[in-house]
Amino acid sequence: MDTIASLFSFITTPVSWIIVQFHKLYGAIFGPDTGWAWGLSIVSLVILIRICLIPLFVKQIKSTRNMQALQPKMKAIQERYKNDRQRQSEEMMKLYKETGTNPLSSCLPILAQSPFFFALYHVLSKIASGDEIGVLNQSLVNSAREAHIFGAPIAAKFMDDPAKVEALNASLTDVRIVTAIMIIMMSASQFYTQRQLMQKNVDLTVKTPYMQQQKMLMYIFPVIFAVMGINFPVGVLVYWLTTNVWTMGQQMYVINQNPTPGSKAQDHYLQRLLKGVVAHGEVRSRRKRSVVQAIVAKGSDRNENERRFITGLAKAGLAAQADGTVTKSETAVAEAEGGGAQRRQQPKRQSKARRQSATGTVGAAKGEEGPADSVSKTSLQKDEPAEGVQPKAGGGKATGSRQTKPGQAKSGQRKGQQRPKHPSSKK
Repeated sequence: MDTIASLFSFITTPVSWIIVQFHKLYGAIFGPDTGWAWGLSIVSLVILIRICLIPLFVKQIKSTRNMQALQPKMKAIQERYKNDRQRQSEEMMKLYKETGTNPLSSCLPILAQSPFFFALYHVLSKIASGDEIGVLNQSLVNSAREAHIFGAPIAAKFMDDPAKVEALNASLTDVRIVTAIMIIMMSASQFYTQRQLMQKNVDLTVKTPYMQQQKMLMYIFPVIFAVMGINFPVGVLVYWLTTNVWTMGQQMYVINQNPTPGSKAQDHYLQRLLKGVVAHGEVRSRRKRSVVQAIVAKGSDRNENERRFITGLAKAGLAAQADGTVTKSETAVAEAEGGGAQRRQQPKRQSKARRQSATGTVGAAKGEEGPADSVSKTSLQKDEPAEGVQPKAGGGKATGSRQTKPGQAKSGQRKGQQRPKHPSSKK
């Protein structure tokens, strides 16, 4: 680590100068030899660097989203040219060039911070050994050596031996407790930041290897920081914990205000936007109007969250316009309510037996021939002589037999002359 830090010694002078300037400010408030003065100087250094890196952070967000959108195309290229690595690389580079995506953009903030991180590590190592560095003269170095943060010197490490810790006027127990707590907080903040990104700000409709890779990094990075943290001075742990907390808060703001399309964060954002628009009857800020304008421009390409937002506006009697504003619309209400009523009134699918039963019932009600009537008609049409009556010779009709009219046979109903009673009947 010391060898790597020495490679960035060219930037130690600017870093030490910034720390000294902040130390003058906080030293006048808390005292020049206190841990608060030196600790807050390091925190202020982090904040200053992160403010300068905001443009790179914006590029990182855009690059991450572009990489997520390109994953299906990249997967198709890999499957198409799986036996030709050179052609596969050429097609990948062509895709990056056409879409203006740089895979390294997602690492820009970390890469840009690395020189300052190693320069601070080099400065703190020199303070621990009592050597001057940059603009830190011997008096400032001695003051920094005497500064303690919760009982641990800012130049002490978790792995330091007891003799080195005693030379810094501290106990090994205090140093290890403070550094262990800071390492745990540093790893936990790193894990939460990555987990927040994966659960809330990722398009869940796109299942790609990139998402699996990011999920693995969510568990690997905290372990790496925990292992490396035991060799970091307390001042460097303060630096890295501060930058993790800054990243977490900055990412939380981006997720809430500019979420990835198709993610849970977008659904929550659009629901909040819908409540505000319905409550006030208008879109009240330029940025929100640009969001509505983008949703309207998508048309049929809207995702589920955006369609739900447009439907919510319609139910409230509002219609989104192409310029991002909303207007009152009774037609939108009718369509929203009518569509729902129409869906509710659709009959359920019936079985074949139920449909046949219903057909027979309707036919009987209308006087038409149904299954039961067919049976009755067949039994009535049988030309059987009554009991005790002899049929005429020559195939003539029997006397007293029931005469069936054509209309009666066709309709299956008993009209006109009734069937005579049997002679043996007493009634």
